[in-house]
Amino acid sequence: MDFNQSPFLVIWETTRACALRCLHCRAEAIDRRDPGELTEQEAFALLDEVRRFGSPLMVLTGGDPMRRPDIFRIVEYGTRIGLRMTATPSATSEMTAQKVRALKEAGLARLAVSLDGSTAAIHDAFRRVEGSFGWTLDIVRWAGEAGLPVQINTTMMRHNRDDFDSLARLMRRLDIVLWSVFFLVPVGRGQREDELSGPECEGLFNKMADLARTAPFGIKSTEAPNYRRVVLQRGRRPDGARVVRDVANPSGDPPDGIRRPAIGVNDGKGFVFVSYTGQIHPSGFLPIPAGNVRRDRLTEIYRYSPLFRSLREPSAFKGKCGVCEYRNVCGGSRSRAYAYTGDPLGSDPSCVHVPAACAQQSGAGI
Repeated sequence: MDFNQSPFLVIWETTRACALRCLHCRAEAIDRRDPGELTEQEAFALLDEVRRFGSPLMVLTGGDPMRRPDIFRIVEYGTRIGLRMTATPSATSEMTAQKVRALKEAGLARLAVSLDGSTAAIHDAFRRVEGSFGWTLDIVRWAGEAGLPVQINTTMMRHNRDDFDSLARLMRRLDIVLWSVFFLVPVGRGQREDELSGPECEGLFNKMADLARTAPFGIKSTEAPNYRRVVLQRGRRPDGARVVRDVANPSGDPPDGIRRPAIGVNDGKGFVFVSYTGQIHPSGFLPIPAGNVRRDRLTEIYRYSPLFRSLREPSAFKGKCGVCEYRNVCGGSRSRAYAYTGDPLGSDPSCVHVPAACAQQSGAGI
């Protein structure tokens, strides 16, 4: 794919309404739908515009997309025009087996749910609604019964950093196609003090890479592109030669045919986010608007806006990210760089890797 022309992922925040009160909620979800949300007809127009990219993966998120009564019609329309439609419903008592079947019948290609702890005590403390853990497992089971592939999203932070091994064991027991491991960015309700340290992230990257060797599902990171660097570093034989392997899809093709891209997705590079009011951002974690779908063409903003173009030029990144030998594969989290420096082209503060260029400069100064 040419990420200068088309994204791999288009995320639409269908609504901010949600019954959960998650500690780390990027959207700072609220109880009720906002009257400023895109209407159903505007949603159809957005999907038509996304189709102009080709067939990127279309993710309906929120808030809770199930709070929109038109969500089934939106899924059906997107599927009918040739998009691969996915959704991330919240695990609440409002979600039922009937609704899961209805999403499948409307053409949904994949369903993603969040699971942030291996026990109810850990997960429900995250989501701040008792019962969410059980409802999550119910949704996974109902999706399996409906023949709908499932992805699990997990946000790693200080509250669950010691639960990773237990989570990994739980993932093996669930019938899933992908485990997407998010690393907290301090935006929305997310706080800096809840983030993992660089060494803690590095430790989890290595655990993820170990798991990827034998897991029956794919594993990816979100807002931690340096995981790809770790996988590549581990791909050297003892003699130092590079082992050529598929970093994106170590487990092969999932049953729904939605593979990971062969090149690294990052904020604004293979990724675009549309807010509930139509604002266009490089990511939901990078809240800099570049336009609005109500007045601008999404394809034009993604391809030609100065913000998006700058995010696809790793040589322009600042600090060690700009000189890193892995900048075209990783590039650092642009969202985290912005959260800490106010500059989306800044260096990712979570990365512990010392680029060769920086090591040489340091050695020259000794």
